[in-house]
Amino acid sequence: MEQFFFHTTTGHVILLVLEALAILVPLLIAVAYLTLMERKVMAAMQMRRGPNVNGLFGVLQAFADAIKMMTKETIIPSGANRFLFLLAPFLTFSLAMLAWAVIPTGDGLAVANINVGILYLLAISSLGVYGILIAGWASNSKYAFLGGLRSAAQMVSYEVSIGLVIVSVLLAVGSLNLNDIILAQRHVWFCVPMFPMFIIFFISALAETNRAPFDLPEGESELVAGFFVEYSSLSFGLFFLGEYANMILMSGMVSILFLGGWLPPLGIAPLTWIPGPIWLIAKILFCLFVFIWVRATFPRYRYDQLMRLGWKVFLPFSLLWMIATAGFLLATGNLPQGVS
Repeated sequence: MEQFFFHTTTGHVILLVLEALAILVPLLIAVAYLTLMERKVMAAMQMRRGPNVNGLFGVLQAFADAIKMMTKETIIPSGANRFLFLLAPFLTFSLAMLAWAVIPTGDGLAVANINVGILYLLAISSLGVYGILIAGWASNSKYAFLGGLRSAAQMVSYEVSIGLVIVSVLLAVGSLNLNDIILAQRHVWFCVPMFPMFIIFFISALAETNRAPFDLPEGESELVAGFFVEYSSLSFGLFFLGEYANMILMSGMVSILFLGGWLPPLGIAPLTWIPGPIWLIAKILFCLFVFIWVRATFPRYRYDQLMRLGWKVFLPFSLLWMIATAGFLLATGNLPQGVS
């Protein structure tokens, strides 16, 4: 009996490890090539060539950058807290990876298809600010500390709006399971009836990931490089990878909550032949393209404009929309069983 239990447990562990690797290995490759995609897309928008030396059309540029970062010296400031200084980039990167445990790439295809998947994502994304705060404080630098404080205030401000947008979606679905949220969009994607919430969520995702025009924590004109100003080599590379992994994660959340996840746009024959994971990847790539497009187009906000947009525009509007959604569903008798 004990031997059977041991073999069964070992089999489950091996299966979980293989499932995790099936997600993490392509994700790490995607993060590496997202940097190349950004440089190529921005080069096209600015009428430049972009990376074109390493490999055909510059496809090996990501590996060249990785080798360069890994072979550089790691410099730790003399007054820094050594343990926390090295912990911060690892924390930022690992949290960005952990969030993918609940992202479904097909019907029931997730490492952990849990019923509170959306709460898990909210919790993991909220913890991401700790890596940046720890980096700012442990560096023993005023510039890094100010960048960390900016990032904390910014992420808290926009997480409130993100939370209210997600609650509006949950009211319409009646489940916290990401698979159920996708299946609820079989007839119409939520970006159609909840278009204002879709826009608020996407803009808040830009702020949450510290991307332009909300990249105030990295404001080079006043903070040199923000919270990672003292970092170099692989520790800087982990921050870099963490930021791009968060971009992919937030694009995945936009795709799942508003663009139907792995569902095709229409349930007709030619579109249904394409596998669900391909649809999800295509939607994530579209969202990433818009991330890059916004960076190439808009100038950076002032900090007071950033806070005003989050607290005086997005927060009251998303709160009113959530109340209106609940009232409409209740009045029309369409409130899901799980909510009522």
